Amino acid sequence: MSIESMTQLGFIQNIGPMGLIAVLVIALIVFGKRLPDVARNLGKGIVEFKKGVRGIEDEVEDSVHEAEQKANESKENDSDSTNN
Repeated sequence: MSIESMTQLGFIQNIGPMGLIAVLVIALIVFGKRLPDVARNLGKGIVEFKKGVRGIEDEVEDSVHEAEQKANESKENDSDSTNN
C-alpha cells in the first residue's frame, strides 16, 4: 500500500466505537430499506473482482510457464546443435 493511500485512509484508524456506530446509523438512514440490496451487490462485486484477479494471475502463470518451456527447448536445441 502506498504512503498516499495510507494517508488518505488514515482517518479510519481514528474512528472509535461511537464513531463507527454513527457511520452505521448514517448509512442506515441514507440507504434505508435498500441496505441489504447494496450489501448484496457489493458482495457480488467483490466476488467478480476476485474472479478477475484470479483470471489474470492464471494468465500470468501460464505465460511464465510457456516462456520457461520455450527457454528450455531452445537450450536443448542449442546443446544438440553444438554436439553435432
